[in-house]
Order: sequence, then C-alpha cells, then structure tokens
Amino acid sequence: MILKKLRAEDFRLCGDAECVFEPGVNVICGINAQGKTTLLEAAWLLTGQRSFRARSDKELVRFGAESARVSATVETDGRDFECELILGARRRVTVNGVKRAPLPLRAILFSPTDLDLVRGGAAERRRFMDAAISQLRPAYAKALAEASRLYEHKTRILRDGDPAMLDVLEDFSLRYAAACSRLIYYRNAWCRRLAETAPAVHKAIGGETLELSYKTVTGVDPEGKKPSDIYPLLVEHWRAHREAEIASGSCLSGAHKDDIELSLDGLSARTYASQGQARTAALSLKLAERDISTLDTGSPPVMLLDDVLSELDPRRQDFFLNSIAGGQVLITCCEDEGVSSRTGGKVLTVEAGRVRQG
Repeated sequence: MILKKLRAEDFRLCGDAECVFEPGVNVICGINAQGKTTLLEAAWLLTGQRSFRARSDKELVRFGAESARVSATVETDGRDFECELILGARRRVTVNGVKRAPLPLRAILFSPTDLDLVRGGAAERRRFMDAAISQLRPAYAKALAEASRLYEHKTRILRDGDPAMLDVLEDFSLRYAAACSRLIYYRNAWCRRLAETAPAVHKAIGGETLELSYKTVTGVDPEGKKPSDIYPLLVEHWRAHREAEIASGSCLSGAHKDDIELSLDGLSARTYASQGQARTAALSLKLAERDISTLDTGSPPVMLLDDVLSELDPRRQDFFLNSIAGGQVLITCCEDEGVSSRTGGKVLTVEAGRVRQG
C-alpha cells in the first residue's frame, strides 16, 4: 500500500500543491500554518473518511474558490489507482474514471488530539472503531452509513414530538436496530482482536497493564453471536426504552451508545490516566490498529503522523519509528528534528501551501 503522488488544488491552505512520495518515510517540514497538516488531511480523505478537522466538505475549500480537488495515485497489490475527489457543495469521487468506486487507500492517522481517544468521551472511541473497521470491511461502512441516516431520521421524529408520527417511529426503530446489529457484530469482533494485540504493544513501550473491552447497550451481549442473533436483543432493549425515548425526545437504544472501556493497572484510563499515560495508551492502540490491518490484508497501511514525535520522549520516539518500519509513513514536523537521518526518509518542505521536494 503506497501513496505515490498527491495533488491538492484549492484545498484549505493549498492553492496547488503536488507531492511525490517515497515508499518509506516521508518527512514533511515547515513552520506553522504553511499547509503541512493540510496535506495529511487530503491524504486521509482518500481512505473514504471525513476530514479529521472539518465538519463539512465546504470548510475544506480554499477561501474564494468554489470547489477543491484532491487527486492521487495509489498503488495497492501491484496495481495503480488514479483517484479524484471534487469537494464543495457536493462530493464527487472517481477511481480510474469510475464514479462512486471505493477509494483504495488504507491509512492510520495519529495526531496530538488522539489523547482524546483515551481521556475523551465515548464518541472519540466510536470514531476510532469506525475509521479502522470501515477500511477493512466494506459491509461495515455500508451499515454505518445506513445507521447514521436512520438515527438522524429517528432523532428528528422524537424531537418533533408529533403523536401522529409514532407509527413511523416504530418502523425507523426496527430498521435502525437491524443496522446497529451489524455494527455491533463487527465492532465486537474487531475489539476482541484489539484486546489481544494492544496490551503487548503497551508493555513493550514500557507502559502499565492495559486492558480493554467493547461495551454496547445493557442486556446485549454480542459475544459468539451473528447479527441475526443480536437484532432481537436490540429490539427488546428498544421496546423497554420506547416510552423513555418519547418522553425525553432522544434515541436511547442503539450502537450510538457503544464505547471501549480502557483500564491501566485496573484503573479507568479515562478517569485516572495522566497525560503521559494517556499518550502512551493512545500510541499503543494506534500501533495495534496497524498490526491488525497488516495481518488482515497482508500489507501495512500508510501511517499519517501529524506532529507526533514532539509529544514523545526520545525512547518512545525510537520505539515508535522502529514499530512502523516496513511501510510508508508521512510525518509532519516544524523542523526535520533528525527524523530523516534516523529513518533515511525523504524530506519535503511546505511553504505558503506549496511543496518543495528535497
């Protein structure tokens, strides 16, 4: 899996920036507000995910422009794929000229905000699951899109409070439960693998004993169950909370309540982890995600690292760089900081939204 070339036009800070990347480490340097993170953001969109900084595609368009364009050449399984995204009022995607084709890039993003993965709310950990599983299981991405749409419709009905809409509410609730049963099935299976992988990584870094478990709504145990087995349990949970949903005007049953519970030496990581402990745990989860993706597909995903090394001490820097060896890495930093000499990486310098190679 290699991102060979990336071009961003009227995208964020970039008027017209083009990068040619090496298969190994690529160090993207430049002072702040020049467009380093913008390039990683453009690359992240090639995985089919939403921006990790903007709420809508409109925010990705450079001020004064009507639309933005991200194009790239991605090599996977020995084949080149030409990808293009047009962003603005509507998103248009083509791969090798075919509209609405799945984007081919698998990538893992790591940024300083990943501390929220450990210390933030459950929504941060659901986004972590969604981004990881969607790239490995197209059926999950489809179920996620359907569940999100049904959740919005159901929430709108509940907030409206119109008694005439209660019959429609039941239909949406049952369909939402069906979509959620598929999400819960995939999330449970993936988190089981994460729980087997992440603790060993955490120990190798020098951290405490890390434990994690996937949690969904009460009364629904997905272990050893197929989506068809999970569905009636979700329906039962919804029926038990139906009146409470109507009274509160909010959706109380479904996969939007899911979480990953993390503990360090038996204590809740969210509650008790220091900043250093949270950073190490987040690092362990991301490296474990990389291991799972590599085992699942036979090749490592592209690592997108946004100003990560400055947050780590020298020992953890070395461990991290050694752990991601063997795959492609795009890493941003204000200065080279010895990264290229330690990794043999190519240096790209970003100034005012333009890229200088070497």
